[in-house]
Amino acid sequence: MEKNISDTRLSYQPLYEQIKRMLVQNLIDAKWKAGELIPSEQELAANFKVSQGSVRKAIDVLVQENILIRRQGKGTYVATHAQEGAKLRFLRLTGEDGKKAIPQNQLISCQRTRAPAAVARQLDLKTGASVIEVKRLLLFKGEPLIYDLLMVPAKDFQGLNAKQIEEHKGSMYSMYEQIFGIRMVRAAEEIKAVAATEEAAQLLGLAPQTPLLQIERTSYTYGDKPLEWRLGLCLTDGYHYRNELE
Repeated sequence: MEKNISDTRLSYQPLYEQIKRMLVQNLIDAKWKAGELIPSEQELAANFKVSQGSVRKAIDVLVQENILIRRQGKGTYVATHAQEGAKLRFLRLTGEDGKKAIPQNQLISCQRTRAPAAVARQLDLKTGASVIEVKRLLLFKGEPLIYDLLMVPAKDFQGLNAKQIEEHKGSMYSMYEQIFGIRMVRAAEEIKAVAATEEAAQLLGLAPQTPLLQIERTSYTYGDKPLEWRLGLCLTDGYHYRNELE
Protein backbone atom coordinates (compact mmCIF):
# COMPACT_ATOMS: atom_id res chain seq x y z
CA MET A 1 0.00 0.00 0.00
CA GLU A 2 3.05 2.28 -0.43
CA LYS A 3 1.19 4.63 -2.73
CA ASN A 4 1.36 8.39 -2.97
CA ILE A 5 -2.13 9.86 -3.11
CA SER A 6 -0.96 12.34 -5.76
CA ASP A 7 -0.64 9.44 -8.19
CA THR A 8 -4.44 9.23 -8.40
CA ARG A 9 -5.36 12.83 -7.59
CA LEU A 10 -8.26 14.29 -9.54
CA SER A 11 -8.51 18.07 -9.46
CA TYR A 12 -12.26 18.05 -8.89
CA GLN A 13 -12.27 15.48 -6.08
CA PRO A 14 -11.59 16.41 -2.43
CA LEU A 15 -8.52 14.75 -0.94
CA TYR A 16 -10.47 12.80 1.67
CA GLU A 17 -12.65 11.34 -1.14
CA GLN A 18 -9.52 10.12 -2.92
CA ILE A 19 -8.33 8.50 0.31
CA LYS A 20 -11.74 6.93 0.80
CA ARG A 21 -11.58 5.42 -2.70
CA MET A 22 -8.18 3.93 -1.97
CA LEU A 23 -9.36 2.49 1.34
CA VAL A 24 -12.35 0.91 -0.41
CA GLN A 25 -10.05 -0.48 -3.10
CA ASN A 26 -8.07 -2.22 -0.36
CA LEU A 27 -11.34 -3.79 0.80
CA ILE A 28 -12.22 -4.85 -2.75
CA ASP A 29 -8.75 -6.41 -3.06
CA ALA A 30 -9.37 -8.24 0.26
CA LYS A 31 -6.31 -6.61 1.84
CA TRP A 32 -8.45 -6.25 4.97
CA LYS A 33 -11.20 -8.76 5.60
CA ALA A 34 -14.48 -8.40 7.47
CA GLY A 35 -13.88 -8.05 11.20
CA GLU A 36 -10.17 -7.27 10.84
CA LEU A 37 -8.32 -4.30 12.32
CA ILE A 38 -7.09 -1.83 9.70
CA PRO A 39 -3.83 0.17 10.07
CA SER A 40 -3.91 3.22 12.32
CA GLU A 41 -4.68 6.68 10.95
CA GLN A 42 -1.01 7.56 11.47
CA GLU A 43 0.18 4.55 9.46
CA LEU A 44 -2.30 5.23 6.67
CA ALA A 45 -1.31 8.91 6.53
CA ALA A 46 2.34 7.91 6.19
CA ASN A 47 1.58 5.36 3.47
CA PHE A 48 -0.60 7.75 1.48
CA LYS A 49 1.72 10.74 2.19
CA VAL A 50 -1.18 12.89 3.39
CA SER A 51 -2.20 14.48 6.68
CA GLN A 52 -3.71 12.39 9.46
CA GLY A 53 -6.72 14.73 9.44
CA SER A 54 -7.52 13.83 5.81
CA VAL A 55 -7.34 10.12 6.64
CA ARG A 56 -9.58 10.64 9.67
CA LYS A 57 -12.20 12.42 7.54
CA ALA A 58 -12.18 9.57 4.98
CA ILE A 59 -12.60 7.02 7.75
CA ASP A 60 -15.41 9.09 9.30
CA VAL A 61 -17.36 8.79 6.05
CA LEU A 62 -16.78 5.01 5.83
CA VAL A 63 -17.95 4.64 9.45
CA GLN A 64 -21.11 6.59 8.61
CA GLU A 65 -21.67 4.22 5.67
CA ASN A 66 -21.29 1.16 7.97
CA ILE A 67 -18.23 -0.02 6.06
CA LEU A 68 -15.83 0.54 8.96
CA ILE A 69 -16.46 0.58 12.69
CA ARG A 70 -14.50 2.32 15.44
CA ARG A 71 -13.94 0.59 18.78
CA GLN A 72 -12.97 2.83 21.65
CA GLY A 73 -9.37 2.27 22.64
CA LYS A 74 -8.89 -0.55 20.13
CA GLY A 75 -8.84 1.02 16.68
CA THR A 76 -10.87 0.86 13.47
CA TYR A 77 -12.19 -2.43 12.10
CA VAL A 78 -13.86 -3.61 8.92
CA ALA A 79 -17.54 -3.94 9.75
CA THR A 80 -19.01 -7.42 9.63
CA HIS A 81 -22.47 -8.95 9.50
CA ALA A 82 -21.40 -11.24 12.33
CA GLN A 83 -21.25 -8.41 14.87
CA GLU A 84 -24.12 -7.61 17.21
CA GLY A 85 -26.43 -4.98 15.74
CA ALA A 86 -25.56 -5.90 12.15
CA LYS A 87 -27.12 -9.35 11.94
CA LEU A 88 -30.55 -7.93 11.17
CA ARG A 89 -29.37 -4.72 9.53
CA PHE A 90 -31.48 -5.08 6.37
CA LEU A 91 -34.50 -6.64 8.07
CA ARG A 92 -37.12 -3.93 8.60
CA LEU A 93 -40.08 -6.00 9.81
CA THR A 94 -40.80 -5.10 13.41
CA GLY A 95 -43.25 -6.45 15.95
CA GLU A 96 -45.95 -4.30 17.51
CA ASP A 97 -43.65 -3.88 20.52
CA GLY A 98 -41.13 -2.10 18.26
CA LYS A 99 -38.54 -4.86 18.46
CA LYS A 100 -37.07 -6.80 15.56
CA ALA A 101 -37.87 -10.48 15.77
CA ILE A 102 -35.13 -12.96 14.91
CA PRO A 103 -36.45 -15.23 12.13
CA GLN A 104 -35.93 -18.93 11.70
CA ASN A 105 -34.99 -19.96 8.18
CA GLN A 106 -36.57 -22.90 6.38
CA LEU A 107 -34.93 -23.74 3.07
CA ILE A 108 -37.26 -24.73 0.25
CA SER A 109 -34.79 -25.05 -2.64
CA CYS A 110 -31.38 -24.02 -3.93
CA GLN A 111 -30.63 -24.48 -7.61
CA ARG A 112 -28.72 -23.05 -10.54
CA THR A 113 -30.91 -21.32 -13.11
CA ARG A 114 -30.90 -18.50 -15.67
CA ALA A 115 -31.42 -14.86 -14.74
CA PRO A 116 -34.70 -13.36 -16.02
CA ALA A 117 -34.28 -10.03 -17.79
CA ALA A 118 -35.54 -7.93 -14.84
CA VAL A 119 -33.18 -9.63 -12.38
CA ALA A 120 -30.26 -9.51 -14.82
CA ARG A 121 -30.67 -5.72 -15.08
CA GLN A 122 -30.54 -5.34 -11.30
CA LEU A 123 -27.41 -7.51 -11.04
CA ASP A 124 -25.69 -5.95 -14.07
CA LEU A 125 -25.70 -9.32 -15.88
CA LYS A 126 -26.71 -10.47 -19.32
CA THR A 127 -30.20 -11.92 -19.60
CA GLY A 128 -29.93 -15.66 -19.13
CA ALA A 129 -26.67 -15.48 -17.18
CA SER A 130 -26.14 -18.28 -14.69
CA VAL A 131 -27.45 -17.48 -11.21
CA ILE A 132 -28.10 -19.44 -8.05
CA GLU A 133 -31.71 -19.22 -6.95
CA VAL A 134 -32.63 -19.76 -3.30
CA LYS A 135 -36.17 -20.05 -1.97
CA ARG A 136 -36.82 -19.91 1.78
CA LEU A 137 -39.48 -19.34 4.36
CA LEU A 138 -38.73 -17.00 7.25
CA LEU A 139 -40.62 -18.02 10.37
CA PHE A 140 -41.32 -15.76 13.33
CA LYS A 141 -42.31 -17.48 16.57
CA GLY A 142 -42.75 -20.66 14.53
CA GLU A 143 -45.19 -19.12 12.04
CA PRO A 144 -44.22 -18.51 8.37
CA LEU A 145 -44.22 -14.78 7.75
CA ILE A 146 -42.02 -14.20 4.68
CA TYR A 147 -41.58 -16.09 1.42
CA ASP A 148 -38.02 -15.21 0.44
CA LEU A 149 -36.73 -15.60 -3.13
CA LEU A 150 -33.19 -14.53 -3.92
CA MET A 151 -30.73 -14.81 -6.77
CA VAL A 152 -26.94 -14.29 -6.83
CA PRO A 153 -24.48 -14.52 -9.75
CA ALA A 154 -23.15 -18.08 -9.97
CA LYS A 155 -19.67 -16.84 -10.98
CA ASP A 156 -19.29 -14.95 -7.69
CA PHE A 157 -20.79 -17.66 -5.47
CA GLN A 158 -19.30 -20.82 -6.92
CA GLY A 159 -20.18 -23.84 -4.84
CA LEU A 160 -23.12 -22.27 -2.98
CA ASN A 161 -25.48 -25.13 -2.20
CA ALA A 162 -28.35 -26.23 0.01
CA LYS A 163 -26.05 -27.96 2.52
CA GLN A 164 -24.12 -24.76 3.20
CA ILE A 165 -27.32 -22.77 3.68
CA GLU A 166 -28.88 -25.31 6.03
CA GLU A 167 -25.72 -25.70 8.13
CA HIS A 168 -25.06 -21.96 8.46
CA LYS A 169 -26.74 -20.56 11.56
CA GLY A 170 -26.55 -16.87 10.70
CA SER A 171 -28.02 -14.69 7.98
CA MET A 172 -27.33 -15.16 4.27
CA TYR A 173 -25.20 -12.01 4.44
CA SER A 174 -22.96 -13.43 7.17
CA MET A 175 -22.66 -16.65 5.13
CA TYR A 176 -21.60 -14.71 2.02
CA GLU A 177 -18.99 -13.02 4.18
CA GLN A 178 -17.63 -16.10 5.91
CA ILE A 179 -17.63 -18.55 3.01
CA PHE A 180 -17.18 -16.37 -0.07
CA GLY A 181 -15.45 -13.30 1.35
CA ILE A 182 -18.23 -11.06 0.04
CA ARG A 183 -19.69 -8.39 2.31
CA MET A 184 -22.88 -6.55 1.43
CA VAL A 185 -22.54 -2.92 2.48
CA ARG A 186 -25.80 -1.38 1.33
CA ALA A 187 -29.18 -2.27 -0.15
CA ALA A 188 -31.84 -0.51 -2.20
CA GLU A 189 -35.48 -1.51 -1.78
CA GLU A 190 -38.78 -0.99 -3.54
CA ILE A 191 -41.99 -1.74 -1.65
CA LYS A 192 -45.56 -2.24 -2.79
CA ALA A 193 -48.72 -4.13 -1.88
CA VAL A 194 -49.47 -7.23 -3.96
CA ALA A 195 -51.81 -10.23 -3.98
CA ALA A 196 -50.27 -13.55 -2.94
CA THR A 197 -49.20 -15.76 -5.83
CA GLU A 198 -50.37 -19.35 -5.77
CA GLU A 199 -46.92 -20.54 -4.67
CA ALA A 200 -46.57 -17.92 -1.92
CA ALA A 201 -50.10 -18.54 -0.67
CA GLN A 202 -49.48 -22.28 -0.39
CA LEU A 203 -46.17 -21.88 1.42
CA LEU A 204 -47.47 -19.24 3.81
CA GLY A 205 -50.71 -21.13 4.44
CA LEU A 206 -52.92 -18.38 3.02
CA ALA A 207 -55.84 -18.11 0.68
CA PRO A 208 -54.84 -17.12 -2.88
CA GLN A 209 -54.86 -13.37 -3.52
CA THR A 210 -54.33 -12.55 0.17
CA PRO A 211 -52.75 -9.06 0.42
CA LEU A 212 -48.99 -9.16 1.06
CA LEU A 213 -46.21 -6.60 1.32
CA GLN A 214 -43.66 -7.11 -1.46
CA ILE A 215 -40.11 -5.97 -0.75
CA GLU A 216 -37.75 -6.07 -3.73
CA ARG A 217 -34.14 -5.54 -2.70
CA THR A 218 -30.82 -5.29 -4.50
CA SER A 219 -27.75 -5.58 -2.25
CA TYR A 220 -24.32 -4.20 -3.09
CA THR A 221 -20.77 -5.01 -2.05
CA TYR A 222 -17.75 -2.68 -2.07
CA GLY A 223 -17.47 -0.46 -5.12
CA ASP A 224 -21.27 -0.41 -5.43
CA LYS A 225 -21.28 -3.76 -7.23
CA PRO A 226 -24.73 -5.47 -7.12
CA LEU A 227 -24.43 -9.09 -6.01
CA GLU A 228 -27.82 -10.13 -4.69
CA TRP A 229 -31.40 -9.64 -5.86
CA ARG A 230 -34.10 -10.57 -3.39
CA LEU A 231 -37.90 -10.59 -3.35
CA GLY A 232 -39.71 -10.93 -0.06
CA LEU A 233 -43.47 -11.49 0.15
CA CYS A 234 -44.47 -10.62 3.70
CA LEU A 235 -47.57 -11.23 5.77
CA THR A 236 -47.74 -8.22 8.07
CA ASP A 237 -50.34 -9.41 10.59
CA GLY A 238 -48.81 -8.40 13.92
CA TYR A 239 -45.79 -6.82 12.19
CA HIS A 240 -45.02 -3.66 10.27
CA TYR A 241 -42.25 -2.32 8.06
CA ARG A 242 -40.17 0.23 9.97
CA ASN A 243 -37.49 2.52 8.59
CA GLU A 244 -35.58 5.37 10.14
CA LEU A 245 -34.96 8.42 8.00
CA GLU A 246 -32.06 10.79 8.61
